[in-house]
Amino acid sequence: MRMPRRGLVIQARTRWLLVGLALLFSLVLLMYLLECAPQSDGSGSLPGVVGENMGKEYYQALLQEQEEHYQNRATSLKRQIAQLKQELQEMSDKLKSLQEKKIPKVNGMNYQSTKEQASNDLLEFLHSQIDKAEVSVGAKLPSEYGVIPFESFTSMKVFQLEMGLTRHPEEKPVRKDKRDELVEVIEAGLEVINNPDEEDGQDEDDGVGERQLYSENDFIEGYYRTERDKGTQYELFYKKMDGMEYRHVTLFRPFGPLMKVKSETVDISRSIINVIVPLAGRTEAFAQFMQNFRDVCIHQDKRVHLTVVYFGQEGLSEVKSILESVARETNFQNYTIVSLNEEFNRGRGLDMGARAWEKGEVLMFFCDVDVYFTAEFLNSCRLNAEPGKKVFYPVVFSLYNPAIVYANQEIPPPVEQQLVHKKDSGFWRDFGFGMTCQYRTDFLTVGGFDLEVKGWGVEDVHLYRKYLHGDLIVIRTPVPGLFHLWHEKHCADELTPEQYRMCIQSKAMNEASHSHLGMLVFREEIETHLRKQAYRTNSEAVG
Repeated sequence: MRMPRRGLVIQARTRWLLVGLALLFSLVLLMYLLECAPQSDGSGSLPGVVGENMGKEYYQALLQEQEEHYQNRATSLKRQIAQLKQELQEMSDKLKSLQEKKIPKVNGMNYQSTKEQASNDLLEFLHSQIDKAEVSVGAKLPSEYGVIPFESFTSMKVFQLEMGLTRHPEEKPVRKDKRDELVEVIEAGLEVINNPDEEDGQDEDDGVGERQLYSENDFIEGYYRTERDKGTQYELFYKKMDGMEYRHVTLFRPFGPLMKVKSETVDISRSIINVIVPLAGRTEAFAQFMQNFRDVCIHQDKRVHLTVVYFGQEGLSEVKSILESVARETNFQNYTIVSLNEEFNRGRGLDMGARAWEKGEVLMFFCDVDVYFTAEFLNSCRLNAEPGKKVFYPVVFSLYNPAIVYANQEIPPPVEQQLVHKKDSGFWRDFGFGMTCQYRTDFLTVGGFDLEVKGWGVEDVHLYRKYLHGDLIVIRTPVPGLFHLWHEKHCADELTPEQYRMCIQSKAMNEASHSHLGMLVFREEIETHLRKQAYRTNSEAVG
């Protein structure tokens, strides 16, 4: 009777083994499905435009956006699988080489040593490309035209300067290789953050329990630019939704694999920005500016000081009244007003505003009364300026004349609904250098503005050139949260020929898009055509 009982035991063990294998297979399948399942946090939704109808087109665009997100995720998984296969093959090759008893000689040299020397030479070359590029130290440039500007991007959009007649100031990457490149860069940044090297100086738990892992949903924004003879530089910023610390990763692709330059934690929670606004008259524009300042700086950001430098006496009491009214209603006391009884000079005003600060080092934002900015821009300002290291020169999106843009409506929409990046609504003001974020010590070190320059425009370029001629890195990139509101321009007769030319150029660029200006130029021809069409239609109806 022992043999049958033994057979039953073997059969029972076999069944349990099969059940265990089935459970293991089910667990692997469940993990695969969870990995490939769509995420439900909704972060990939389209940033809708205010006033846009939530109709069929919106949902079709939303579905397309989600589909592209999942396709990118699938591509990412395939690439990771391919990388794992490659690593497995490399490990197999290494194992084989270790098992070989003899290593062949090539011209009397060890083949393995030759291969390692070639690899070391390649790494040395790639690192030399990083050293030559403008990544860690600014390059001295002859003029403002020598700067290679960055282009900025989020996980869904690219904000670009070079548009031509077919591209748009804000768009989703059309080319697949460009989409794949940005996805790869974001994931490479995550790999650096989530798996830090010892040289990054980060403990495994950062001293506060388990270390946080970042995902693609924590990516906030990035900048990239390509130096044609060296490679592409990427500046990436990540942040947890409920945190104030940003993770900043710099990557460089020296026409080869991405190479980590640095990984650091950036704490901007205590970074105060001194917004300096020079002003003369224009009290209605200042009232509108203060409405934006109240919403963004007082209610949202809460880490901003306002310095208004006012020229002349006319309108001064009204400006003071607006400031006092905002202070009473919001309990906001972090403002300074500097009164100068002289002719308006923007450089002089900003210089006086910078020197009026008496609390040591501070980050300054040189602003104008016609500028509208968001809370996100203020954080970009903090992240891209560093004392003794970097100054930030964002490219403003300048809005066209709303009377032309919205000519088919009875009245233009509210300002908040005009803040869209479209070809017919505005353009990247890449010839303007007036809006800038820089630290007070850097500004004073380079000598500030040229106070001999009077009138429109040139003083900004002079200051910009000072930084280009020095060792600081100039971050030049379009940013989505900074707009210049349209206002009528007057080019004074007292301007020099160069200043007057720049003023007229700005006035023409600021009025309307190419297509809208064309419609105005050919208005009579269009109206004649419409009259002929109407006459022909009526004649056919009578006949």
